[in-house]
Amino acid sequence: MTNVNPMKPSQRMKIPRQESIEQEAQVRNRNFQEVSHGFDEERASTEAQRCLECKDPVCQSGCPVNIDIRSFVQLIFQKDFSGAVNKIREANYLPAICGRVCPQETQCEEVCTLGKKHAPVAIGKLERFVADYEMLHDSFTPFHIKDQREEKVAIVGGGPAGLTCAAELAKVGYKVTVFEALHAVGGVLRYGIPEFRLPKAILDLETERIKALGVEIYTNFLVGRTATIADLFDEWGFSAIFLGTGAGTPTFMGMAGENLSGVYSANEFLTRTNLMGAYKFPENDTPVKIGKQIAVIGGGNTAMDAVRTAKRLGAEKAYLVYRRSRTEMPARVEEIHHAEQEGIEFLLLTNPTKILGDKGNWVCGLECQQMELGEPDESGRRKPIAVQGSEFVLDVQIVIEAIGQKPNPIIQSTTPGLKTGKRGVVEVDDKQTTSRAGIFAGGDLSRGGATVILAMRDGKIAAEQIHQYLLAKHNGELVQ
Repeated sequence: MTNVNPMKPSQRMKIPRQESIEQEAQVRNRNFQEVSHGFDEERASTEAQRCLECKDPVCQSGCPVNIDIRSFVQLIFQKDFSGAVNKIREANYLPAICGRVCPQETQCEEVCTLGKKHAPVAIGKLERFVADYEMLHDSFTPFHIKDQREEKVAIVGGGPAGLTCAAELAKVGYKVTVFEALHAVGGVLRYGIPEFRLPKAILDLETERIKALGVEIYTNFLVGRTATIADLFDEWGFSAIFLGTGAGTPTFMGMAGENLSGVYSANEFLTRTNLMGAYKFPENDTPVKIGKQIAVIGGGNTAMDAVRTAKRLGAEKAYLVYRRSRTEMPARVEEIHHAEQEGIEFLLLTNPTKILGDKGNWVCGLECQQMELGEPDESGRRKPIAVQGSEFVLDVQIVIEAIGQKPNPIIQSTTPGLKTGKRGVVEVDDKQTTSRAGIFAGGDLSRGGATVILAMRDGKIAAEQIHQYLLAKHNGELVQ
C-alpha cells in the first residue's frame, strides 16, 4: 500500500483538526434543521492531509463494519470524492447515515495513530462529506450484481440491521424481501433520531438505493400477526430469515407518579415527534404537549435526542436529569456538547424518586435526590449513592423517561424453539445464528439496545452467514 501524500508526518501533525460548519446554537435550538452542515471541499481536503497513511491502519480494525479507511481518505486527498464514497460502500451501504450518527470517537477515531498525541483524523466527518458530495452532484453509481440466485431471503424489520443485511444479500444476488411493521422503513433511524441529526430525506434516499439493488419492501406488515415466521418459510417460500426488529418497548423506573398525565417514555415522545411529524404541528395532525419546564431522565443518546427535541418544541427550561457524573454519561461527546450549547440544563448526580401531580392528575414536579459516586458496579462505572437529606423538587410539567428499551415480544412468542435471554432478547452466537435453523438475528433485538453501527455490523455478519448457510444447503451439506 503506497502513500499518496508527499508531506512528511511531522508536517501533517501540525495541521489542526477541521471543524464542521454548524448553525448557531441559539438559532438551531428553535428549529429542526440539521445542526451540522459538515465539511466543505476545502475543509475535507485539509482534513484528509492529516492522515498518516499508516502501514497498519488500526482505524480499520476499530470500525465495526471494517471500512478501508486509509484508502477512502487517500481518495479524498486525491479529490476523487466519488471513488472515496464507493470505497466506503464496499463495506457500508449507508455512508450518509453513518457519517452522521456513528460514534466514531469511540471506534475508528479512538484508535487513530495520530490521535495518540494530537486530535485524531475526523473520519466520520470525512465519510459524511463524500456521501453528501455524491448526493449534491447526483453521482451515485449503482452496484453491479454479477449473479442472480434462486433462493429467497426474508428480512423482518427495516432498521439499520435489517437494511444492511438486505443490501449485502442483494449484492450477492439473492431475492430479498424486507417486512416492516411501520408505514416506512428505517427503524430507530426514522422514529428515534430527530430530523436535526438525521434528515429523513437522506434516509429515504439511502432506502431507494437499497431498493435499486432489487430489494422488495413490504410496510405495515407485522410479522407475528400479519404472518408468522412459519408462514414465511412454508407459504412464502423463504429459505432463510433475518430478524432485526429492534428494541422498541420502553422501560420505566417504577417510581410513584408514572401514571400521571405529562409522563412520556422517550420512545413515545420521539416516535410522535419524528415518525408522526409532531415537530410540524399543526401542519401534521400529531400534537405533543410541552410544558414550560420539562425534565428528561437518562444520560444516553436517546435522552439527548429527547431533551433537545423538547427544547425545540418550545420548552423554556429543559433539564437533563442523570444520576451519575458527566464522565459516566454514555451519550456521544458531540451530542452532550451540542446540548449544552443549546441551553439544556444538566442536573448531574441527581436521581429522580417520585413524580408529583396536581389536582387534575397532571405532572407538576419531579422529586429528586442528590447522589455521590461510590465504587464501580458491574457496568464498570462508579455506582451512585444517595446523599441523605438532599431531597428537592424540580418544577416541571412534563417528564420524559429515557432509561432504556427492550424488544417487542411478538416474534419470540409466535416462533417456537427460538431461544431468548434476559429482557426478551433473541440469543445468537458470534455469527448471528439463532437456535432455529435458517433463522438469524441481530441489532437491538439480540443486543437489547446499542448503536446504529453495531446493528449494521450484525446485519453484515448475518448476511455472510446466511450466504454460507444457503450455499451449504444448496450443496446438500449438513448445516446447523
